Amino acid sequence: MATFPGSPKQDSQAPTQRSQAKETRRKALLAAAAGLFAADGFNRVSLEDLGAAAGVSGPAVYRHFSGKQAVLAELLLSVSRNLLDGGHTVVSEASDAQSALRGLVEFHVDFALSNPDVIRVQDRDFSNLSASDQAEVRTLQRNYVELWVGVLGELHPDADPGELRVRAHAAFGLINSTPHSVRHHGRRMAVKSARPILERMALAALTAN
Repeated sequence: MATFPGSPKQDSQAPTQRSQAKETRRKALLAAAAGLFAADGFNRVSLEDLGAAAGVSGPAVYRHFSGKQAVLAELLLSVSRNLLDGGHTVVSEASDAQSALRGLVEFHVDFALSNPDVIRVQDRDFSNLSASDQAEVRTLQRNYVELWVGVLGELHPDADPGELRVRAHAAFGLINSTPHSVRHHGRRMAVKSARPILERMALAALTAN
């Protein structure tokens, strides 16, 4: 549309600023949901609780999500997508299988140390997802496991794929359980000290003969 002399200029920044503000609020709601669901459980958290934790009213949550179950779905689906996408990036940028495995371990340790609440929610409240959301999360996570299995297969060419899946799941269990269990017992884990321990132990489990 033409702008004539003397007419007000179109505010091209406004839509972008509004969309950015909406996305910021959406992320705040998801972060609040992770903390509340992890602490109290999905069924004990109300939309009012969620809105209050994110600095909005309960009804305002509906501007971003259709309901509490939709919040849970987006929380677990977005994390599963990010894991899979991030894992693919690590593998594509690695020079060989050994560096790919090391990169995957570092990537997953970083995820676990940064997201202990989300891991807790996944373990405890997965069944509260709809059947279709459960299936989508499982598919994303299965593909993430197979990414690890592919890398492990290059390092252990004679190993059965089933054994390699066991190795991958064992590493996930080691990495995922540690940050929450330590914090749960009242001793907040220092990331700098936890990271190298988890990385060494996971690599040892994955590469053991």
